[in-house]
Amino acid sequence: MDLADILGREQIVPELKAPNRWEAIDELIGNLVATGKIQPADRDAITAAVKKRETSMSTGIGFGIGIPHASTDLIYEVVGALGRSSRGVNFDALDNQPVKLVMLFLVPQGQFQKHLHTLANIAKLLHKVDFRDALAKAPDAEAMLAVIREYGKK
Repeated sequence: MDLADILGREQIVPELKAPNRWEAIDELIGNLVATGKIQPADRDAITAAVKKRETSMSTGIGFGIGIPHASTDLIYEVVGALGRSSRGVNFDALDNQPVKLVMLFLVPQGQFQKHLHTLANIAKLLHKVDFRDALAKAPDAEAMLAVIREYGKK
């Protein structure tokens, strides 16, 4: 499962308002509710699952990247939202640097292999400097999605 399979233009937030990882997670989960990817009634339970995972160890993996994620029985397919922050989000990242790209994704409960595969694909793509630079320069969600589709084919 690649980034282009998970994201549509509506699930890309070109400028996160959140100053820290907890608010960034809330903002991206709010996006998934607003776009109909998760049910409003499931918001609190999904938020709790993501934050529980995040509390065990920050998903700020360095290079300005955060990949909060969780598995839940409240969804039936992999869903995600991508947020960009030009000023950076305090994410308690491994390299202590602010996070500029936050890719939140959720995987249905019990799909461990899909979870690992999705995480690995996202991390591999986000580790490419030219990909991150192209996302940073993209003027809006539509352009960011075009970058994701272009690099997803490489």
